[in-house]
Amino acid sequence: MKKELGQEAIYDARELGVPRMLLLGLQHLCAMFGATVVVPIIISGAYGLPMTVQTTLLMAGLGTLLFHCCTKFKVPAFLGSSFAYLGGFQMVSTLPVYANVDPETKLAYALGGVVVAGLMYLVLALLFRIVGAQKVMRAFPPIVTGPIIILVGLHLAGSAVDNASQNWGIALVSIATVIIFNIWGKGMFKIIPILLGVLAGCLVAAITGNMDASAVQAASLVGLQKFTLAKFDLSAILVMAPLAVAAMMEHIGDVSAISSTTGNNFISDPGLHRTLMGDGLATAFAGFFGGPPNTTYGENTGVLVLSKVYDPRVVRLAAYFAIILSFSPKFDALVTSVPAAVIGGISFILYGMIAAVGVRNVVENRVDLTKSRNLVIAAVIFVSGLGIDAIPFTIGGTDVALTGMAIAAIAGVILNAILPGNDYEFGSSVAADKSADLGSY
Repeated sequence: MKKELGQEAIYDARELGVPRMLLLGLQHLCAMFGATVVVPIIISGAYGLPMTVQTTLLMAGLGTLLFHCCTKFKVPAFLGSSFAYLGGFQMVSTLPVYANVDPETKLAYALGGVVVAGLMYLVLALLFRIVGAQKVMRAFPPIVTGPIIILVGLHLAGSAVDNASQNWGIALVSIATVIIFNIWGKGMFKIIPILLGVLAGCLVAAITGNMDASAVQAASLVGLQKFTLAKFDLSAILVMAPLAVAAMMEHIGDVSAISSTTGNNFISDPGLHRTLMGDGLATAFAGFFGGPPNTTYGENTGVLVLSKVYDPRVVRLAAYFAIILSFSPKFDALVTSVPAAVIGGISFILYGMIAAVGVRNVVENRVDLTKSRNLVIAAVIFVSGLGIDAIPFTIGGTDVALTGMAIAAIAGVILNAILPGNDYEFGSSVAADKSADLGSY
């Protein structure tokens, strides 16, 4: 007998029949779609690094399947493009050491940093397995991760304004659409406000003659993805790798949220070491072949809440759909034809929300800012990240640049380790945190 959607929890979607399973998979695809495709749009449109939507969708689909393999097919999570690394891509695109480097090579260097960042997940996963979460997480308390997340959003703010200023009218349409559907939207419309913001902005741009669709007409309907193989350079690695700290904290919060939603303790079974390994391998794999880093998506957790269908098979259907869609150059051309003003409008909200999520991370974890040690750590992180562009130096005859973001992350971890009074207890606040979800808006 088939069960009714939304009435009771469903852990085996085969009870619903194939047609409804396919529709649920499409719903998960729609939920992740807006945020996932916006990342390559921003990286290519705002930063001039030629990342494609086709490759992004392929890596999101394959990364999700890889994650499910690593987690024994138990965790109903979708892995889409992470916003946590946008600041890193922007920095790599403007580093003085790459002043004479072509955009595709800059992207390859940034991707090399993404691969290293993904491999850092494996180190943390191993530590969780050997030492235990309680001891490991003392090195990354909210007083370190919260300000770093805030810093990512603040650092990107100028880019959003620059793009939006190309046509404030179109940008404001996108901004208003995101706000309206995010606050007052119902059902599926509330889940995909970013996608709706892009569509509304593009519609106005097309009506007013501010959108060029010639590339869409010229593109073929079916074709292979364009891969950019990662190249490894120390300057780019030092930019991208520290951002993994914030992304890993996001991951832990997301797994906690999925556990709470489904009533299954995924932190224990299959274990955080397995979920971190899956996320890290998916990120490294995507980076190696030209896609953005992956992250577990809060949007899809929202779909789990709405549908009460907790079967990972449904999420894997969304991954298959993403892979199929990745074989259309025409679709890629359509997405990449989005005007800069629309990108600016969407970024205006996204970047501000990244910073706001960092604030929420600090507040929800009840960080005591009356303590001098916490104020000192936050102060050093903010001033280092906002005040320092890059510190160039030479290692073995190679020019290297250490960015303010990297210095801020390193300084925060070191200060937290050496200053007395670290009373952070993992498991009480983090498990309750629905979390710093930078993958979602």
